Amino acid sequence: MAEEDYGSFVDWTQMGDLAKSSGPSNVDCKDLKEFKQMARQGYWAKNHKLRAQVYQQLIKAIPCRTVTPDAEVYRDLIGDAANKKPSTHIPLPEFVDGNPVPRYCLKTDAVASAHRIINCIAGQFPDISHCPSLPAVTSLLLHFSADEAQCFEHVSRILACNEPGKRLLDQTFLGYESSCMTFGDLANKYCAPAHKLIVATAKDVMEVYADWQRWVLGDLPFSHVVRVLDVYLVEGYKVLYRVAIALLKFYRKHKVGGQGGPGNQQQLDSGKIRADIQAFIKGIASTVTPDKLLEKSFSIRLFSRKEITLLQLTNEKSLQQKGITVKQKSLNKSPIVCLALNPETFSSEIVSAKEMHDIWSWIPERFALCQPELLFTTSTHGCSINRFYAHCEGHEPTLLLIRTTAGDERKRGGNKLSFFGTGECFVFRLKPEMERYEWVVIRHPELASTIKTEGQEDAASSEGQKAENSLQQPDKPAGELSPFLSARHFNLNSKNTSMFMAGNFDSIIVGGGDGNALYIDSELNHGRTGRCTTFDNPPLCSESFQVSLLEVWGFQDAMDAQ
Repeated sequence: MAEEDYGSFVDWTQMGDLAKSSGPSNVDCKDLKEFKQMARQGYWAKNHKLRAQVYQQLIKAIPCRTVTPDAEVYRDLIGDAANKKPSTHIPLPEFVDGNPVPRYCLKTDAVASAHRIINCIAGQFPDISHCPSLPAVTSLLLHFSADEAQCFEHVSRILACNEPGKRLLDQTFLGYESSCMTFGDLANKYCAPAHKLIVATAKDVMEVYADWQRWVLGDLPFSHVVRVLDVYLVEGYKVLYRVAIALLKFYRKHKVGGQGGPGNQQQLDSGKIRADIQAFIKGIASTVTPDKLLEKSFSIRLFSRKEITLLQLTNEKSLQQKGITVKQKSLNKSPIVCLALNPETFSSEIVSAKEMHDIWSWIPERFALCQPELLFTTSTHGCSINRFYAHCEGHEPTLLLIRTTAGDERKRGGNKLSFFGTGECFVFRLKPEMERYEWVVIRHPELASTIKTEGQEDAASSEGQKAENSLQQPDKPAGELSPFLSARHFNLNSKNTSMFMAGNFDSIIVGGGDGNALYIDSELNHGRTGRCTTFDNPPLCSESFQVSLLEVWGFQDAMDAQ
């Protein structure tokens, strides 16, 4: 067959329909946008030789370091060993973190070739310290390589990519862990029902999400992952996030359908949930076609690669500040990065440890690594807005909890306040069931499309004194709050969609635009709640209420707390 030049490592009996070449035999396209569409639509998916040639073209076009090892370097390294049968008994480098080479549709001997290639790469890239996806990528490219040397060159170019703002594979523990945190943030925002399922069934959400790359590069069947590879080589790392979120959506649909509804959920050891997700993805071909997987992946309206890069850098900075930059060797198999909430030591007069655990899972990953620290409570510090601000000063972000009872209607004034905050703010309620309402732009990206906001100030109703009493928020150094959801990064149709919070010595307001999600008076004992444009929320409780207890929680670095 014509594919023999690029299929000497392939066990064709395992290839199924992919063993029968059909469709176009060449790609004549120079426009990147058109090329992207061809990749997504599977233009070369039914012709093995054409796919191999396209991969060669795409990888050759990757901007790389000046000195990047090529096929000739590999041949020099291997020398006479090229004529000898490679062995799978040669252990893989430590930086693959114990991940084996997936066989996919390779011959048994070809797995040993992948071992030899990866070990040669380890010698040529001494700066790689953590790259668990490398075995899967090497195995996939070996299916479309004429020989080991060509596969080595292709993998080397992917690792040596130096295009600004573009990344293809994580090569450090810091980069990998921050990508896991970033995936958790994205799942939290763009896959809320599935995230809620994982929170309800797994004891440690972050431990489950630590597998996100393996879901795509390792667990997916060959027929599916090779279609992902088509698009990944054209569009880059962001594709992996999209596909992993789509897989999480399909998993949730599978679990809810299998149980006859979202109920009947029991919290299990995180390892069992990880194994369950892995088993579902490995068998996904029975229910989800490759086309359906890609269709779902690209129907998710994620923010741009730039915004995701900013979030990744913010998570990296958070890990660096906590001293988590390399993987520690330990007999303890518990994850290094995990939710810091300890149910045995946590105590609140408003929420249980289980409820706080669920709330903690909504918080951006870099803050969820911190221990909750009680900053203010009306039961101890009294109902004084001055003491409220004094105890909360210098702490960012914070979590506000309120226990309410029904209250009488109270008149409010109409003074102006300055709004501040980012799109990571959200409001929530615990009764009748737990529900979170996040920034409306996350659920409706079309709201961020035309008019650029000039500033973050706007009017809000308030009781009491004049605007000069407003609490002015100083500019924050980069990294304190996520640049990912700063309103200034978006062209918002209405400034009402970015009124996150405001306060002066007469009131505290959360959410603005055609009402407030939460308004609390200066005595911290009366309030109102209603729909607001920023969070598009219903009233969080009785529209007029009395505050029976209020707590403010901060985030203490888990290392400092020890």
